Amino acid sequence: MSNERQIQDEDLMDVAQDPEQAHRLRKALKVLADNPNVGGKLQEMAQEVLAGRIGMKDAIQTPGYMDAIGDRMTEIRRAAENQTMAEREESREKFAAWQKEQDEKEDKERAERDAPSSNIVTTPRRGAGRGHRR
Repeated sequence: MSNERQIQDEDLMDVAQDPEQAHRLRKALKVLADNPNVGGKLQEMAQEVLAGRIGMKDAIQTPGYMDAIGDRMTEIRRAAENQTMAEREESREKFAAWQKEQDEKEDKERAERDAPSSNIVTTPRRGAGRGHRR
């Protein structure tokens, strides 16, 4: 998949509310597409959207893809229901640590995206340093 054309954040603005949400959605699709543990229709959907072969809006309206999302959500719910209290607490702690790490990465990426380009060359304005005309 690495040598295929990849969509950009802007390509998800038809379903995202703002550029930040589009960015997070594209990153989530990338995780689904690249994780071998995902497999099946869910991974296929992410790969198809990222390659631009299907739009996100169309993907979420495709019954096979929505069924895959529903099935995965059911698996997650069942796994959570079967956890002991100790396992739940451990999961909360792991999630909190993971979330903190993700937030730090997002902050760094946002700062890099929003920072002025280091390639900009500035020159003094014409007439700089002179006083007002009299």
